[in-house]
Amino acid sequence: MKVIFLKDVKGQGKKGEIKEVSEGYAANFLFKQGLAQPASEGAVKTLDNQKKAEERRKEQEKQDAKELGVKLAELTVQLRAKAGEGGRLFGAVTNKQVADELEKQHKIKLDKRKIVMDDPVRTLGVTKVPVKLHPEVTSSLNVHVVEEK
Repeated sequence: MKVIFLKDVKGQGKKGEIKEVSEGYAANFLFKQGLAQPASEGAVKTLDNQKKAEERRKEQEKQDAKELGVKLAELTVQLRAKAGEGGRLFGAVTNKQVADELEKQHKIKLDKRKIVMDDPVRTLGVTKVPVKLHPEVTSSLNVHVVEEK
């Protein structure tokens, strides 16, 4: 009997897959637990439509991320920090501070986890910071740290 899995079933199939299983297993376990449904023509067409809609949504997300990446590459976020001799900061500039200033200065809300900083910025001047907007889209943002007087 062909069934469409509604949820992942260990050892059998993943959500959205169409597989052949025994009738007893389908009727006594999969259908009762709400893990699968019979693979009728209508159900298969609905599944195909859902997959196409999901692909369109993912493509739109990727396109939006690319557009935001181009916009971010042109921007510079300016931060003020106290500094000592030789332009070394007292403390450091973190990704949270960069995200907050980006929202204040340019009205772009970005999750701090998307701003990839291996080490916090500890010197004055302009630093290019990578920003991971989508699994396939990465951009950079200029962070200009100015001495606070």
